[in-house]
Amino acid sequence: MKLMKTVDAVGQMLCHDMTQIIPGEFKGPLFRKGHIVTEEDIPLLLSIGKDHIYVWEVNESMLHEDEAAEILYQICTNGSSSFEKTAPKEGKIEVIAAMDGLLKIDRKRLYAVNSIGEMMIASRHGDTAVKAGDRLAGTRVIPLIIEKEKMAAAEKATEGAPIFTLKPFVKKKIGLITTGNEVYYGRIEDKFTPVIKAKLKAFGAEVVFHKLSSDDVELETSLIQEALAADVDMVICTGGMSVDPDDRTPAAIRAAADEVITYGAPVLPGAMFMLAYKGEKRIPICGLPGCVMYAKRTIFDLMLPRLLADDPITKEEIDRLGEGGYCLNCQVCTYPNCGFGK
Repeated sequence: MKLMKTVDAVGQMLCHDMTQIIPGEFKGPLFRKGHIVTEEDIPLLLSIGKDHIYVWEVNESMLHEDEAAEILYQICTNGSSSFEKTAPKEGKIEVIAAMDGLLKIDRKRLYAVNSIGEMMIASRHGDTAVKAGDRLAGTRVIPLIIEKEKMAAAEKATEGAPIFTLKPFVKKKIGLITTGNEVYYGRIEDKFTPVIKAKLKAFGAEVVFHKLSSDDVELETSLIQEALAADVDMVICTGGMSVDPDDRTPAAIRAAADEVITYGAPVLPGAMFMLAYKGEKRIPICGLPGCVMYAKRTIFDLMLPRLLADDPITKEEIDRLGEGGYCLNCQVCTYPNCGFGK
């Protein structure tokens, strides 16, 4: 690549896209990489502020920005069919989901690449549900050309493992226990169950076992055990999660489970969330606080995609949700493209 005056560039090949910006109307390439400059192009190039331009010259030790972006895309996906890509545009390639699933990001490898310098991979939040066609990330190098040696270092930094993976959702059978004397004895209408069923349906999960429980630990424990015996893939208990004396769900979950991951999470709404596992199959048992019934987004929306993709959740991962764990309840919800669940 060499620098020369635009007025002297007739017959030369452009080595990058030339971007034109007309505020409020247009932003895009006026000329594409590889374009051979003509006499008629000179006034147009000057009109977008290009008094000098870079033209291509062969250098075996360097890579063009488009070629480097392709390498970054391969580093991101390792050629997985779960992803697609856009054509290079102004040195950028975007990573597209080719299927519905849970986006997993190897944050250590992502950091390793971004810390090399003169290259970048920017993505949306990991551990979130994505749909086929969603844009997940963008890759590009900062200069117009970059040393092959640097791109080799990026490949080495990831040790051949992809930065992004997509885990498919499993169509699970759900056992649902609706708790609370007020619902059990018919004092109020059960408005919790329809909310949970709608959230599950969005992922193809189906409630195959549903029973009401009073605020009685023994009854609720027996119903959890009954649901597990019905060969469900997950048990959800709604309500009864606070520290009030009548709220007994945490005790029932402890009695029925083999491993309690957490009772409490640094997320609002949803601080009283509980997660436990049962048996060798590690069947999840969730205790959902009342906010899940009425708030647009809660801890349950952060956990559900992972649970339905068979992605094991640790206490440490839940503890790390404090940063970004505060939902602002915006009028127009942009989850998962907001700070919630960062």
